[in-house]
Amino acid sequence: MSTFLLDTSVIIDALNNKRDRAALLLGLVESGHLLDCCPINITEVYAGMRPNEAVATGEFLASLRYIPIEPEAARLAGELKREHARKGITLNLGDAIIAAAAIHNELTLLTDNIRDFPMKGLSVYPLPRDRKAARIDGLVW
Repeated sequence: MSTFLLDTSVIIDALNNKRDRAALLLGLVESGHLLDCCPINITEVYAGMRPNEAVATGEFLASLRYIPIEPEAARLAGELKREHARKGITLNLGDAIIAAAAIHNELTLLTDNIRDFPMKGLSVYPLPRDRKAARIDGLVW
């Protein structure tokens, strides 16, 4: 059993029935895996939500385990952003916080935006951006 922190793009795709993400997430849960979200996910999802999507969005987010951003994770996010900036790499603040939350909580980040997460020490499970079959712990979708 694994615990995955979902990238916001995966949550949005599941909510919008794109790329078979809802089926993937359901399959993971049925296989005993845990799915987490954090405050940044919630903020990003609600920032782009249309009014008629409020109920479904709220229900979906409530089905995920919630992990708070601890002060240590917040500090790590700032350090990641600063260290990458020194190398000429601009990280989105939200992505840095999501990555830091995954690192701090020893979670695997489930994302299809692998380029957004170049951080060392981050466990990432990259998803295909299209509907090509992929496998996670024996689950194929």
